[in-house]
Amino acid sequence: MRKSITAMNRSVSAFVLDEEGAQVVEYALIIAVVSIGLVLALGGGTSSLVTSFTTLVSRITTCFSVAACT
Repeated sequence: MRKSITAMNRSVSAFVLDEEGAQVVEYALIIAVVSIGLVLALGGGTSSLVTSFTTLVSRITTCFSVAACT
């Protein structure tokens, strides 16, 4: 019984100390911010790009505020 508790404590400790998932989330956030910056920077020359981005943002907002996403 004591061995299984020790093994479980080690597993929980290893899970808490594992930061690999956090790094993936950080990279995804950086990519998202850079992508949005590029869209906004390039959007001044093309109105269709701005319209597409605005539509995307409004759809995402709808999905978070309403139960059904379309």
